[in-house]
Amino acid sequence: MASSKGGGGGGGGIPLERMSVEQLRALKEQADLEVNLLQDSLTNIRTATTRLEIASSALNDLSLRPHASKMLVPLTASLYVPGTLDDSQKVLVDVGTGYFIEKTMAEGKDYCERKINLLKSNFDQLVEVASKKKNVADEMAVILQAKMKQLASTSS
Repeated sequence: MASSKGGGGGGGGIPLERMSVEQLRALKEQADLEVNLLQDSLTNIRTATTRLEIASSALNDLSLRPHASKMLVPLTASLYVPGTLDDSQKVLVDVGTGYFIEKTMAEGKDYCERKINLLKSNFDQLVEVASKKKNVADEMAVILQAKMKQLASTSS
């Protein structure tokens, strides 16, 4: 089963079956923590992707509006102020940490699409890593339970 796996899935370590209960417990806790961190990262990537998809949709909507259109401009997630569309072919793109770059509408859409594709690629890679870590953690749990049963039967 997991006899060829090393501690933490790194290979070349002590086989899981030869580890003590305490070592297995510590390793399982570490693997569970890593899985939880990976799940949090997946959630963050999913949230960022959704935000970029909304921004891309907003750019499409904005490009269809005529010059001098009245609209509400979001300052924060819950605060909007009235505004007038001056030029629908120029947009400010938030590139992070409070920096904005003026781009054409096409460049803004392209930026969003590239970021979405990058995040989706990272998401897919992270899902694979999280799945492998989860499998290792599950193997450790099975071996740990077997060792606990063995200790319980020998002490009875």
